[in-house]
Amino acid sequence: MTTQFATAQYETAQTEHRPSAAARPVRWAADAVATMREGARLRLDYSPRSLWRVDRVIEEIRRDLPPLEAVDRALRGFGAYAGEVIVRQTGGEWWASGEEHWLRTPDGRLWDPVEEARMAFAGQGSLRGLCREATGVS
Repeated sequence: MTTQFATAQYETAQTEHRPSAAARPVRWAADAVATMREGARLRLDYSPRSLWRVDRVIEEIRRDLPPLEAVDRALRGFGAYAGEVIVRQTGGEWWASGEEHWLRTPDGRLWDPVEEARMAFAGQGSLRGLCREATGVS
């Protein structure tokens, strides 16, 4: 019974700090970090500066001209990673509606880092720029 209570307490504490809307993006971000570490030998540390590297990776992928469908999962991971950087910098939180996930920063603004990653792939966005705008940190 004590173990069940401790588990329930842990789950409750996690839920209070990270809403359930965060579960998927947090996992996508962690997958992107692992993939970059293992495949590209890049270490991502959830710092705003690390987003410069992610933008460069997206740019390199774009140069190969793959269809969006072929890279959308990777872009989702990069966007979620950028979102986690913003969450950790601002204390913001993930929100979800259906399959869409976005961030709300403490100032009430809403951000869509996954869509920003897709825009970066199209040559019209930047995850580092998004973070800079959301946090004021370069």
